[in-house]
Formats: sequence, structure tokens, C-alpha cells
Amino acid sequence: MTTYTAPLRDMRFVLHELFDVPGQLSALSGFEEAGADVMDAVLEECAKLCQEVLHPINQSGDEEGCVFKDGTVTMPKGFKEAYKKYADGGWCGLTASPEYGGQGLPEALDYLVAEMVGSANLSLGLYPGLTQGTITALTALGTDEQKSTYLPKLISGEWQGTMCLTESHAGSDLGLLRTKAAPNDDGSFSISGTKIFISSGEHDLTDNIVHLVLARLPDAPEGSRGISLFLVPKVLLKDDGSLGERNKVAAGSIEHKMGMKASVTCVMNFDGAKGWLVGQPHKGLAGMFVMMNKERLFVGGQGISIAELAYQNAVAYAKERLQGRAADGVACPDKSADPIIVHPDIRNRLMFSRSIIEAERALAVWTNMQADLSHKHTDANIRQKADDMVGLMTPIVKAASTDFGSEIANACLQVFGGHGYIREHGMEQMVRDVRITQIYEGTNAIQAMDLVGRKLGLDNGRLYNGWLSEVEATLKRVDGRNDMAEFSGPLKDALERLKSCTQWLFEDAKSDPNSRNAAACDYLRLFSLTVFAWMWTLMVEAALEKKNGSDTFYENKIHVGRYFMRRVLPQTTGLDAVIRAGSNPMMALAEAAF
Repeated sequence: MTTYTAPLRDMRFVLHELFDVPGQLSALSGFEEAGADVMDAVLEECAKLCQEVLHPINQSGDEEGCVFKDGTVTMPKGFKEAYKKYADGGWCGLTASPEYGGQGLPEALDYLVAEMVGSANLSLGLYPGLTQGTITALTALGTDEQKSTYLPKLISGEWQGTMCLTESHAGSDLGLLRTKAAPNDDGSFSISGTKIFISSGEHDLTDNIVHLVLARLPDAPEGSRGISLFLVPKVLLKDDGSLGERNKVAAGSIEHKMGMKASVTCVMNFDGAKGWLVGQPHKGLAGMFVMMNKERLFVGGQGISIAELAYQNAVAYAKERLQGRAADGVACPDKSADPIIVHPDIRNRLMFSRSIIEAERALAVWTNMQADLSHKHTDANIRQKADDMVGLMTPIVKAASTDFGSEIANACLQVFGGHGYIREHGMEQMVRDVRITQIYEGTNAIQAMDLVGRKLGLDNGRLYNGWLSEVEATLKRVDGRNDMAEFSGPLKDALERLKSCTQWLFEDAKSDPNSRNAAACDYLRLFSLTVFAWMWTLMVEAALEKKNGSDTFYENKIHVGRYFMRRVLPQTTGLDAVIRAGSNPMMALAEAAF
């Protein structure tokens, strides 16, 4: 049985002491009530919900799974009751507009809530997590009638939402999709086609599910330019807004998956289902990305969630599991052996995990705070710069956090040895659950290709150069400080390495069309580690300002940052060499030789 304790101390450090999120945001219109006290109260209440309600059913939910029978899905024991407590607490509408019943709180705070929920119960957290994207898309693109009809129910958690993109022949290449939308006389459309891999497509948590579906109009051009977005409810509404007859959309089956077994994944059949256009005709892909971009940050948070849960349980086990003796002398002479946490290999796994998790958490909060600034700040230049940072960091938050999430889950399972491989301790579930996060909402390779193929060069490098200026400002501020040299020095070296490698990549791509995609995943990791080094420099700077003799938190923060700089950041040297090897080593072998 796993345990989970919300890491509130570290969350407060990032929220208040590192970035002063309440101070930066509470002066903006709509965030006036989002002060430090409110944010702390939200975190405290969420921690209680996660620890007392959501996590106790995490392992049993995995063992029981979702049951599909006669087109309906039954959730595992306790999930309906837990979800009702979640919805009744107002958690489904934390960032949504107060105009439709939301609380209008910042995305930066919502990230921390989502991280706790994901650690407590990744499967259950996906249901309302996906609905946030539905809310975002309808808020941005829906008609007034669509907003007033659907948003209050989605925000309250009374209904939930999905995104229906993928078809069996069209995975990431959405331009190949075949689902059709035929116009009806009443302004609605008849949607026909089959979608696969639809998370939360059918379940008994709510009475209605609002599907956002990509489909083609009769006059649609070929490819991605011919895709439109439609709202298709599971249950049609009567004129008074109450639930009416069942729409012609149903789950044909559910997938039998490696992990996240309490999160249902459906094949959805649309058989002339009634739907309504959302946004402009043939602009559905752009509309769906309004939803996707929010969900990609959410999925990145899922990677951090599982990494945190795995780390906590590995630490607890390492402190109590007795095996061998410490190399530098007996640590526990009163016991038959020393706890395994004395061994360097165990320490290395735990320190690596912690150093990545804390950097990722800081980056996720900073990126979500940029999203808040891009939406609310009165200065157009600040809004644009913040939006640029969100655009640049989204593939990093999504891909790096989930790649490292899987890596950390495996490293922490290894701490348990053979006990980690069996179900009892819950570690194998974490390895299975987190694996999908590297795949859905755009595979991590696609995120990497988006970074190198689009984000870096966008508007003559505006996003990339804007981020460089942020890091260089940090280096300038701490320049000459002896207490920061062991952090700012490695950051400066890594930044120069990244800049040089980026320039090389652009030059190599001029003569090799495979260059960028061949380097993409390694480049994203190189970029990510450099970003994490920046986060650690900022965290150590803040910790040094606060450090005193009575609070070991700040001293520990500095120790973990030092580990990252000495033991993790040097990976960038090897990554630089791998990237510069170019595409030939992987492309030269003839296809027939495979």
C-alpha cells in the first residue's frame, strides 16, 4: 500500500518565496482575491482531499479497473463518491470564469492542485483534468448560447468533457481523419465516424458527457485545413436545459491497457449524432489546439505527480529496509544491518529524483504563471512576452516532465528491488500509469519536433531569444557572488553549450533535411536540463536569502541544487556530442537491412 503526503512546504516555497505568485498576480484584474492566504488555504484543503479521499482508492481502483457492459462503463468502487466530493468542493472550476460559476483563480495555483490530485490518484484526476480543456475551448470559441448552456454544468462538475481526435488510420496526422459532419435544417450537424483512444468517453461519474469532435464538412478541403470542431453531447437537452433523449453516440468498447486502469479509454461510435459547430468552419484544428495546449501542461504535471509519489515511497522504504552495512562504518550498530539509504547507489537514485522533481515543479509554476500574465496583464508587451514563454516551455514541460517521470518511477522501483516488481508495494502501478503520459496529448517525439522545427525559429527566434534574455538577466544579477559561483558557473557553461548546439543544428539543417528530427529528442533533453539549471540557480538564490540556523529546509534545498549541478547537468556535454553526430548514423542503414 502506497502513502502520499502533499509536499506543501516545497509548493509554498515555489509559490511565495521563489516567484511571489500572489504578489505578481493579485494586482491584475480578476485576481484581486488571489492573495497568499487564499492560495495557502486552497493548497491545504486540496492536500486533505488528496490524502484522505483520493489516494486511499488509488491502488484498489487499479486492481478493479473499469467494467464495460452493454455500452456502459462502471467505475471502480469508491470512485463515484470520491468524484462527488471533488466536484462538490468546487475543484472542477478552480480557474474557470466566475461568470459561469468558476472561481477565477490563477493557473499557477491550479497546477499545484493538479499535481497533488495526480499524485493521489492519477486515473481519477484525468476525468476532471480533461474537462478543463473542454471548458477552455468553449470559453474561447463557443457561442453565447453554447457557453451559457454547457459551461456552468462543466464547471460545477455535474457534466464532464472529452476531446475526440484520433481515428484508427489517423494517429498524430489528423489531416487524414474521415469523420463526417452533414448539415441539418435546424443549424445542427449529423456527425458520423469512429474515434479511438478517447479518455473518459463513457462512464457513470456524471449524467452527461460533452464531446468535442473533429470532423469534416461536405465542402471541406483536403488535409488539416478541412477540419472543423463540433460539440456533441452524450445526452441531448430539452428546451428548458434539462436532459432529454440519448444522442446517437456510444462507446463500442474500452481498451485493455498497460496502466491507468481506472481511467476509461473508449472506442466511440458517432452514428448520425447531433452536434453543433464550435468556432469557424474548417478552423477546427486551431480550435482543438486551444484545448490541447492547456492539456499538454496538465499532462506534464502528471509526470511530476507520479515522480513525486514514487520518490516519497522509495524514501520511506529506503529508511526502513535493512540490507548490508555502510561502507564508511556501521550506521546502526543496534540492528542486524543498516537501512539501505546509507548506500551511495540508493542515495544517487533518490537525489536524482528529487533534484529533477523540484526543478520541474518550479518550471511548471513559472510557466503557468506566464499563462496567467498572458491572459490578464494590462501591458500588451508583457502579455506577448509571457505568451511566448508559455509557447516555448509547453513542449519542455510536457515532454521532459513525463520522460523524467517514467525514468524516476523506474529508478524508485529499483530502490525496492524485487519487492518493487510485485503489486503489494504499489511501485509497479506507478511505472505502468506514468508510461502513457509520454504518448498522449502528442507524443514526446512530436513535442521535441515542435520545439526544434517550429518554436525555436518562430518569428526569427523571438521566443528562444526572449528566454535567453531571462536567463542572462539571472546570470548578470548573481555575477560576482562567491556563494552563487558553483551554481551560476555551470549554468553559464550549459547555456553557452545550448546556444552553440542550437546554432549548429540550424546550420546542419540547411544541408540535411533529417537533421532536426534526428536531433529533436536529445535536443529537448539538453534544453530541459539547461532550463532546470536556471530554475536551480533561482531556487538557490532564494534559499540563500532565507537561510538561517533554525530551518534546515533552505540548507537542504542548496544541497539538492548542488547535486543537480554536479551530477545531472554534466549530461548536457554528452547530449551535445550526440546531437552533433547528425542523422547519418541512424539513416545510413538501408531499409531492407532492418
